[in-house]
Amino acid sequence: MTTNLKRAFEKAKKQNRSALITFVTAGYPTINDTVPILQGLQAGGVDIIELGIPFSDPIADGPTIQAANTKALENGVNIDICLDIVKQARAKGVSVPIVLMGYYNPILAYGEQKMIEATKIAGANGYIICDLPPEEAVKFRGYCAKQGLSYIPLVAPATTDERLDVLSKISDSFIYVVSRMGTTGAQTKMSDTLPQLVKRVKSFAGSSPIAVGFGVSTREHYLDVGASSDGVVIGSKLINVIDAAPESLRADAAKKFVREILGRTDDTTITDSLSDNDNEIPYQEIATEETQFNEVHKCNPHFGQFGGQYVPEALHTCLAELEKGFDAAVADPEFWKEFKSLYPYIGRPSSLHRAERLTEYAGGAQIWLKREDLNHTGSHKINNALAQVILARRLGKNRVIAETGAGQHGVATATAAAKFGMKCTVFMGAEDVRRQALNVFRMRILGASVVAVQEGTRTLRDATSEAFRFWVSNLETTHYVVGSAIGPHPYPTLVRTFQSIIGSETKEQFKELNDGKLPDAVCACVGGGSNSTGMFSPFEKDESVKLYGFEAGGDGIDTPYHSATLTAGKPGVFHGVMTYVLQDNDGQIHDTHSVSAGLDYPGVGPELAAWKANGRAQFSAVTDAQALEGFKILSQLEGIIPALESSHAIYGALQIAKTMSSDQSLVINVSGRGDKDVQSVAEILPKLGPQIGWDLRFSEDITKE
Repeated sequence: MTTNLKRAFEKAKKQNRSALITFVTAGYPTINDTVPILQGLQAGGVDIIELGIPFSDPIADGPTIQAANTKALENGVNIDICLDIVKQARAKGVSVPIVLMGYYNPILAYGEQKMIEATKIAGANGYIICDLPPEEAVKFRGYCAKQGLSYIPLVAPATTDERLDVLSKISDSFIYVVSRMGTTGAQTKMSDTLPQLVKRVKSFAGSSPIAVGFGVSTREHYLDVGASSDGVVIGSKLINVIDAAPESLRADAAKKFVREILGRTDDTTITDSLSDNDNEIPYQEIATEETQFNEVHKCNPHFGQFGGQYVPEALHTCLAELEKGFDAAVADPEFWKEFKSLYPYIGRPSSLHRAERLTEYAGGAQIWLKREDLNHTGSHKINNALAQVILARRLGKNRVIAETGAGQHGVATATAAAKFGMKCTVFMGAEDVRRQALNVFRMRILGASVVAVQEGTRTLRDATSEAFRFWVSNLETTHYVVGSAIGPHPYPTLVRTFQSIIGSETKEQFKELNDGKLPDAVCACVGGGSNSTGMFSPFEKDESVKLYGFEAGGDGIDTPYHSATLTAGKPGVFHGVMTYVLQDNDGQIHDTHSVSAGLDYPGVGPELAAWKANGRAQFSAVTDAQALEGFKILSQLEGIIPALESSHAIYGALQIAKTMSSDQSLVINVSGRGDKDVQSVAEILPKLGPQIGWDLRFSEDITKE
């Protein structure tokens, strides 16, 4: 099967042209369309077909392939159906090599070795996995080779020589070169530096052919790119052609498009094909020295089994630059001097005080409040935002971007950008834009542009995906200020480092007020993990201090409507990191729900995942109604209106406090204030209020209440 991929390039070379490789998404526009489209592509003369395995969150792909993924998933496509499509295609005479292309999480959920064995039986020839890092790719290639399948590595314009060397060594059929930094999508013009890129890759590739993709859409592109490469990949344009064709003519449209690209004017069907059994090369183990790949990181990118950098190769460049800048900054006293000089601007140190009436209400432990809600902009988010904007300036950037759910991180980033005179763009799910309109207006007042993301669930998860896509296309000028301890390394470590001021202050303040003692427990809400890792990490090695995190239970974890990732999720890869993920059995990411926009996310930081796995922290879910009760209790007992995110921690911590004795102490991180949520509370109160006995509707004469 690997041999057939090589022979496809040899056949094209004998015809004095580059091999044509086309991409289509399995099950798009419909499942029944896919096999006829594959037949049409072969009839048109294509050399290799990439068959896309749809994924719910394809961060390397542009709008066309995103839409095709979404439609295929709506059609019920999963890996078994993808493999069945290959079987059907082979049975109906499609003999050109077929390569399965997709993202790692569906393959991980299916079982890597199980899938590779099933792929061989189905008749596919190999894999391209968009977000598999080299150290994992070496292992996966070994599994493939044992079944006679090929693993095709992806390289990008900024792939380092070290990575390129490893990726070239594990190539056993061809290397896929991404022509530009950014996402997939048809372009009007190809990069002028492409010949130099191909030449550089060939210097490492040895005898492996080079195929170039991303942006190719016309015969002119095919000829231009093919002048320096062995193969040319076309995807988005073909999908657009199929989409525009009448339902009964989709296969013919695919055939016609291929013929146009190849410059064939006759109407004969191409029948020259390859047998899967011709001249097959037996499995050969890669030499040990070639299989080793260990990038040097100052900070470990893994937290136990979690963490890492599961990202498209183009995005690795962004992360490598950031990691280098972060390592240099945290080792530089001048960086910390500048950051700490902003403490008065932030309002640090934030106060820690005993909540007397809340303590009396609980009837157990002494309850203390860490008041991050009193920070400038109203939450803990300003700590990380200011530090990252300082870092961005050190990296020579003039623009920052951010994702936001509740809007607090967006406001904090817009504030930091305004203070330092930088451009700012905030990506926010359209649903969150609606329910957090006040914060959207605040961002715009501060001079930021707000992009309402319409794709997917239109919440934080989609805003994060869109921000990553923008960043990889604009690295030279732009820094991405990730707001939570999520995503690929170094972000979880970076955000935790800048937010750990919360826990460090809490520890010193509590000791000063309690004769050098530590609290018995600290509590925080958990979404992605910025406030919880910031609070927990300084206490990690203090085993007498219990760590409690409270997730968004939504309508209940026995329903589909929640965001309780650590409580109900399972390990997987999402947004570039191995962590706990809310996903279905096919590895597709679940839609989530929370009354709190800031907790409405299907993943979680890898450090929190590790603490769950090793038992250092305990996590539980708090429902929407319970969070609303926490909101009410703190407001009416302490005169503090908390953010709905923080309200989850208030309610959860009260339940813990009730089980403790009066000589014990518990600290709650009040991560944000609730001004932003007043309208949301007013909207949900008619539904949830009766569950907690809270009715704020006015009578006809409020003087008689």
